[in-house]
Amino acid sequence: MQNVLVTGGAGFIGSHLVPHLLALGHQVTVLDDLSNGREENIPSEAEFIKMDICNEKITGVMQKKKFDSIIHLAGQTAVSESLKDPIMDEKLNIEGMINILRSACQTGVARIIFSSTAAAYGNNENLPLRESALATPLSFYGLSKVTAEKYIRLYHDYFGIDYIIFRFANVYGERQGDGGEGGVISIFAKQIANDQDIAVFGDGGQTRDFIYAGDISSGLGQALVTDNTNDTYNLSTYTQTSLKQLITLFGNIAHKNFSIKYTKARSGDIYHSMLDNTKAIEKLDWHMHTSLSEGLNKTFAYFKKVKAEAHQCGDISGDIK
Repeated sequence: MQNVLVTGGAGFIGSHLVPHLLALGHQVTVLDDLSNGREENIPSEAEFIKMDICNEKITGVMQKKKFDSIIHLAGQTAVSESLKDPIMDEKLNIEGMINILRSACQTGVARIIFSSTAAAYGNNENLPLRESALATPLSFYGLSKVTAEKYIRLYHDYFGIDYIIFRFANVYGERQGDGGEGGVISIFAKQIANDQDIAVFGDGGQTRDFIYAGDISSGLGQALVTDNTNDTYNLSTYTQTSLKQLITLFGNIAHKNFSIKYTKARSGDIYHSMLDNTKAIEKLDWHMHTSLSEGLNKTFAYFKKVKAEAHQCGDISGDIK
């Protein structure tokens, strides 16, 4: 078993990953500045350090803790925010990555596992997208993730640190916020739980490859123990789902009819996306176990519970914020 640092471990994916790693017997430390994450997402069995990934004191933390591996989840994850504030996006996703890499190499960390993105591929219509496809990001967010990938590969070449880069499809699940690439599911779930109309950017025909956060966590866990390192892997369902299909599935789950409001498509958003997950299955012995219907049921049940708890606590509207 390993001594693992999870950056951004108090966030959405971290809230699924950290309990999974603990269940596997790993010793886990979470480093998070709580700008987006929540301390209540961190299990009591994990150690928590409140710190920004750009803080140079991280080197001292790593020197003291002697981590075997780092799973780097922390960063800026919203396409729209990267377009509004590209300097902030660069600072978190590139400078933060370099700080982690520098500290890891100085303190003897053997392996770094990085959460990259399907946005690296841009608006490539040659679906399904394989890891060998040219990276042509359309947004500053995608660009910053691709740049971070290149830093990781060069750090391996120069300093020998092993790595695995994961390009995630659109991740969703319990405890997800409105931002990020899979956030449309949490947005829809909240709107439906609050009996609101569904708001769709674009015509609803755009497709995504939606993968449940628990399946992402199992892939990250496999990356800690595999010998097939120093490579890039897609984690995905290998399936396209349109926003209209997603809304239909939600209607079946919630047993509701709701109105849909279509608005202008957002800049930087790609229209179709689907990733080939064959390489991760064959080389990491990873498999997804959660169907979209099952994952949506879990996600909607969570947001219904949050709404009910908010109502019981005296929120007059009971709306999920």
